[in-house]
Amino acid sequence: EENGHQNKRLKSNADEEDAEDQNKKSPKRKIVLLMAYSGKGYHGMQRNVGSSQFKTIEDDLVSALVQSGCIPENHGEDMKKMSFQRCARTDKGVSAAGQIVSLKVRLIDDILEKINNHLPSHIRILGLKRVTGGFNSKNKCDARTYSYMLPTFAFAHKDHDVQEELYRLDTETLERVNKLLACYKGTHNFHNFTSQKGPRDPSAKRYIMEMYCGEPFVRENMEFAVIKVKGQSFMMHQIRKMIGLVIAIVKGYAAESIMERSWGEEKVDVPKAPGLGLVLEKVHFEKYNRRFGNDGLHEPLEWTEEEEKIAVFKEQYIYPTIINTEREEKSMANWLNTLPIHDFNSSAVEMQTNNKNSKKSSDLEGSDGCGDDSD
Repeated sequence: EENGHQNKRLKSNADEEDAEDQNKKSPKRKIVLLMAYSGKGYHGMQRNVGSSQFKTIEDDLVSALVQSGCIPENHGEDMKKMSFQRCARTDKGVSAAGQIVSLKVRLIDDILEKINNHLPSHIRILGLKRVTGGFNSKNKCDARTYSYMLPTFAFAHKDHDVQEELYRLDTETLERVNKLLACYKGTHNFHNFTSQKGPRDPSAKRYIMEMYCGEPFVRENMEFAVIKVKGQSFMMHQIRKMIGLVIAIVKGYAAESIMERSWGEEKVDVPKAPGLGLVLEKVHFEKYNRRFGNDGLHEPLEWTEEEEKIAVFKEQYIYPTIINTEREEKSMANWLNTLPIHDFNSSAVEMQTNNKNSKKSSDLEGSDGCGDDSD
């Protein structure tokens, strides 16, 4: 009996040593993964642990990391254990061509291939790089570039009867679109472009580096264009509302002056364009690259070698999804029908009324005329 117990003990010790050897061969390291995905059918990027009814991109990613042997199962349940951080929390239905996540994994052989084997084809890991131990993809990111692909009939004036498939964007309208998009450059208070911030919240101020619409192109008989925007960071729904407001102005539902007003403290009704066309294109780590990119130990977080794979993924999964969904579900066309419901003038009228009332009261009572306009 004693011998039997001893043999069992020796066997379990040997198993533990084997497991330890395995872990020594593949120690845990801090890495970043370059991800591309088509967001249709998902409730955004960020995992909601305990809420299985709303599937997210991270649900599929974590499952693949566990199944491939990169992380132990308990790390999948508690993502803090692997120091997981995503660069951008993309909303429901939004796709990505250059999302970055940072985490600690076991660096197993053929790691990318093994992870991808457990992912659906519309989610791919396209690259991997080692980073510093304290690296956090969200905090170290200097800027994010998004694109928004939309059918150009979105810019047709409301008084013109257009056939969607036949509409083609003229140079004059494209110039006007770009003039309006350029107004967003610089720092503005974007509290009207998200539901999460009040007018005096300092974090509602955001810095936009560039925003423009490229030349239109035809896909499956319908003309599309892509708007690019680069900014330090964006709030929930901010980009979709920035684009929604420009569409409302170009179509003739709102005056150009609404832009200036929307950055002020008053509440402005800003329409939110559909999520379908929005794609996280690229995240920028300029400061990190300057400090660690050429230190001899770490690589700069640039993905020039992966650019071709990114382009192929977009052509295969992202653009066809946007085009086909637009044709089948008419998300842009249906949304455009809601624009007349928006009241683009109400708050300006309210302001005038408030000013008149406050003028009367200041005339009567000698007050300073500062009305509380927090509706």
